[in-house]
Amino acid sequence: MPRFAGFAELNRYRRKLLVLGVIGVDASGVGFGNLSIRNGATPRFYITGSATAGISELMPAHYAKVVAYDFVRNWLECEGITVASSESLTHAAVYESDPTARAVIHCHDKKLWAALLDEAPTTPKRVEYGTPEMAYAVRRLFEAPEVRRRKIFVMAAHDGGLVTFGRDLQEAFGILKNEMGSHLNSELRKFSRAGAFARPGGQAEQGI
Repeated sequence: MPRFAGFAELNRYRRKLLVLGVIGVDASGVGFGNLSIRNGATPRFYITGSATAGISELMPAHYAKVVAYDFVRNWLECEGITVASSESLTHAAVYESDPTARAVIHCHDKKLWAALLDEAPTTPKRVEYGTPEMAYAVRRLFEAPEVRRRKIFVMAAHDGGLVTFGRDLQEAFGILKNEMGSHLNSELRKFSRAGAFARPGGQAEQGI
């Protein structure tokens, strides 16, 4: 895979996601998270390759270019030497459903996932990730306006799985950071409202 337009941007935001810990490799050695950018105004897109989550800095060869797909057959046609992420059909469903989307981030944050589950647009609990059924479920989410407005959705059957998208990676990443910030502020407000800790004798003292 030769160097392509958007390669530097993909790596720049991938580094940011690695720092946040929302993509990477878990304690059992399983990689999680992926990101992609659309190839111009076409339905084609560049996506991180399978089994690349543990690599600190990707080269062009670590990306695949998805040039065709078929949800019914669970099929992809790709260019490059790496195998495209197993979530490629989910990315394809986003690009197909929203012509303005030019970047997609699939990441994992269990606390944010739990907070947004069924509060933000959410795929059905019976639909497994990386399947044609997930691609169809994502397309159905876009039949309602909320997912286009919020630019984030939750994968109910994929513990911790979240997807954001936007006109570029800056917007998709910003959506994620804003949701993380809102969740943190919400947790701090709950902590503040509790506003008390136990004193000797079982009394409560206000303020922390």
